[in-house]
Amino acid sequence: MGSPDVVEDASDTSGETVSPRAVTHRTWVGQTTYVTFDYHSSLVRRLRAMHSLYYQAVASMTLSQVNHVEREGVLPIAFSLVHQVLIEDGSLVFTGGPAPLFDEMWSNRMRLAVSDHGKERTVNDMMHQRIGDYDEFLRFQRLVFDATERHVESLDPSTFGDVLVAYPYGPGLDQTFSARVGGEAGISRSDALECWIYQHGLRHMGEIEHARALVGLGGMTS
Repeated sequence: MGSPDVVEDASDTSGETVSPRAVTHRTWVGQTTYVTFDYHSSLVRRLRAMHSLYYQAVASMTLSQVNHVEREGVLPIAFSLVHQVLIEDGSLVFTGGPAPLFDEMWSNRMRLAVSDHGKERTVNDMMHQRIGDYDEFLRFQRLVFDATERHVESLDPSTFGDVLVAYPYGPGLDQTFSARVGGEAGISRSDALECWIYQHGLRHMGEIEHARALVGLGGMTS
């Protein structure tokens, strides 16, 4: 894409090509209306690829490495893993998906030191995050990732432009990346999935890859 206000290539509803100069985005959510590739398929494949990075990461780390604290102020890998999966789990329902799986029972099964995703907590609070039962965490992670993929696969592509959160945004949300993406048009279903799940997952995978180097491990991709 070139300018965010002009579609570079599009077709009208009759199937005929429309000049790029003749088509402009009426709202920000139009980005998933005029793309010329299969956006739905692409989103599913990208989410699966992102999840595969997490599967590869957790399969190649010990619990000791996951809970390792390099120094004060540097969060352990346990924080990034728990934060990412709990945010994904809690975000699905807002995009029309299933209710969150996480509850007190799961917190106890995973033996989390901090039963919270930590988004509204301080770094000092989340320095204490640890995973006690790695196998239970891996089980929970797979359940959440599977639920995400099933949900996105089941979506009607015509609903990707539906606005889920109208502008203006409330305190907290107004400072998020998704608010920047949605702009004054509001946060659409595609914006939410891209920002709250896909982009958020990749962002924390970057943290994990850096932290892996601190315990002598490599990254997952070249």
